[in-house]
Amino acid sequence: METISFIIPSRNNLKYLKWSYNSIRKNLGYIHEICVADDFSDDETWEWLQEISQRDKNMKIHRNEGPTRLGHTILYDTLINNYATNNIVMIYHADMYALPGLDKEVNKYIKKGTVVSATRIEPPLHPDGPEKILIDFGIEPEEFDEKGLFSWLSSSPELTHSKLGKETTEGIFAPWAIYKSDFQAIGGHDPLFAPQSKEDSDIFNRFILAGYKLVQTWKGFVYHMTCRGSRFADGAKRNPTGEVFMKNRETDEWLKQNERSTRNFIRKWGQMVKHDEYLKPVIPPKYNIGFIIDNISDELWRALEPWCSTIYGKLGWKDYIKSEQKNTLYDLYERVKPFDNEKNNDILVDFDGSQLTNERFQFLTQLPDILKDSGEIGEMKYGIFRIMINGLQTYEKENIICER
Repeated sequence: METISFIIPSRNNLKYLKWSYNSIRKNLGYIHEICVADDFSDDETWEWLQEISQRDKNMKIHRNEGPTRLGHTILYDTLINNYATNNIVMIYHADMYALPGLDKEVNKYIKKGTVVSATRIEPPLHPDGPEKILIDFGIEPEEFDEKGLFSWLSSSPELTHSKLGKETTEGIFAPWAIYKSDFQAIGGHDPLFAPQSKEDSDIFNRFILAGYKLVQTWKGFVYHMTCRGSRFADGAKRNPTGEVFMKNRETDEWLKQNERSTRNFIRKWGQMVKHDEYLKPVIPPKYNIGFIIDNISDELWRALEPWCSTIYGKLGWKDYIKSEQKNTLYDLYERVKPFDNEKNNDILVDFDGSQLTNERFQFLTQLPDILKDSGEIGEMKYGIFRIMINGLQTYEKENIICER
């Protein structure tokens, strides 16, 4: 069996990190490497890590000295590139409890060009889904019912817990394992999404486009507390009524960053995140589309710019760049142009911004799928839109390797 480097960023969640670390050592032994990055915590995480690393020689630790939080988008890659010494690395969360046999199940399927995800067993804090198992064995380490969980596992069907009756499916989500060389071959996570949010969906798309195979094993498990990072200000609060209570409790910091990352994801891929019901990515074609907009307002600059490759308008383009550039690594001077600028996009969509309704906006967001299904070279009219198609080349594969 090949040994694994567990890759765990952590920020101010020491209670869960201790619980997670102990599960790996108790249930998987000391043969695997644990690489932990402390992201400028102030809850004595770094002191604990220093103490543990003195006793556990198969543990690597890194600290972001701050004062700016780097986030797991950056720290995953720091740990993989600078600390991990095993061929296999596993992206792992500090609120996950490794169950016996996880490492053996990963090794059963891992090989070059393959990404292996474990199956998450979670308390009912979020809606159910076909890619996970919802059953409550506690939502805090101090109330975790390990004995009950082990008993449930041993009494369940021998082959699989999959709702499909299969031993594997093709979804991907944390925890996932990959050969370090495969991770590095595509440039790791894209810092466009730092400190967090959408970096996982982005790299999952790139795995698919790079030809990597996805495997979710339904015999390798973690128990996942969920939402114990910076997303929630009160993540440790008990949920006495058993309702899905995480919604509307996000911090302002997380909400603003999630909006930035969502807009950057659309800029990069042309659409929102898409996947099938088992969380296998669905990747739409990425076209070179230009929007030519008469009567454009400040609101329309912001609403429409991410949804195209280039946007052209008469007034306010410099003001929009000035206000938005801080939120993206893209050079907005390459994307935002004056109305009379030369236009070299493969596809041009000309319309009057004053006539744009919510329904018509939805047409623009769905344009890549429409072009894929029925696009032809030439000019077409659809409602207020005049669409000139000079070419239907797609560019999604240019996103495979991150070179930022």
